[in-house]
Amino acid sequence: MMQKFSNTWSLMSASWEVLKKDREMLIFPLISGICSLLLLVSFALPVFLSGSWQTFGRETSRDTQVIYYLLLFAFYFCNYFIIVFFNSAVVSCATIRMRGGDPTVSDGLRASTARLPLIAGWALVAATVGIVLRIIEDRSKTIGKIVAALLGTAWTLASFFVVPIMVVENINPLDALKKSASMFKRTWGEQIIGNFSFGLVFFVLGIPAFLLFLLGIVSGSIAMLVVFIILAAIYLIVLALVQSTLQTIFQAALYFYSQNGKAPQGFSEDLLNNSIAHK
Repeated sequence: MMQKFSNTWSLMSASWEVLKKDREMLIFPLISGICSLLLLVSFALPVFLSGSWQTFGRETSRDTQVIYYLLLFAFYFCNYFIIVFFNSAVVSCATIRMRGGDPTVSDGLRASTARLPLIAGWALVAATVGIVLRIIEDRSKTIGKIVAALLGTAWTLASFFVVPIMVVENINPLDALKKSASMFKRTWGEQIIGNFSFGLVFFVLGIPAFLLFLLGIVSGSIAMLVVFIILAAIYLIVLALVQSTLQTIFQAALYFYSQNGKAPQGFSEDLLNNSIAHK
């Protein structure tokens, strides 16, 4: 287990080396985050101001619940569309770099724009799965949550390679999902440990933000507290952008190696070979 975590650290370092060559890729998760925040506000604010949120729930009428789930589905679809669009741009740029090219922001946006129908289709599929899992979870406070968690994990694993497949191979979402599931059946590896350890590493890296907050409290000054909170927030935002980009680069590299059997530029073959155990 420790070896796998060590291997994941090496994978993250290799992903970082790719990112250092194309720092402009950080703009994609930044725009994605801003758009997702604006989307959330656009959905939540009208519901909150109208007081409609008080009528939503399991004890409400069937018609009200239908409206609730329809609104939630619309939010899921739009949010998935935003996330997948900009993740596709990162995958495109990472793939160009791994093949020896020199990508630009316009390259990533161009690739995502060219795949708008595929991205919309996948957002529709993902939103449908998301709303089904939410309904299952809402049906029971305990069993529903357990079942939804198990199904959600299986879905995450099966769909792990969907975005790289759509970006690189330009195939429709359902075929991409079938291929992703097939690839996962053949191979398993650092996508589980990698995601977890990426989060763990960045959790540790996030500790300075907590320390800044404590320094603000200890200072006894409201002005200093505000300053430290702002610094902590900026630090966490930058950290989140880096984490999101590194994980997407890693995902693209793992797909590239799984598909071609050759290490992409910036990654060693031994490193990637150790991260995928063939059944």
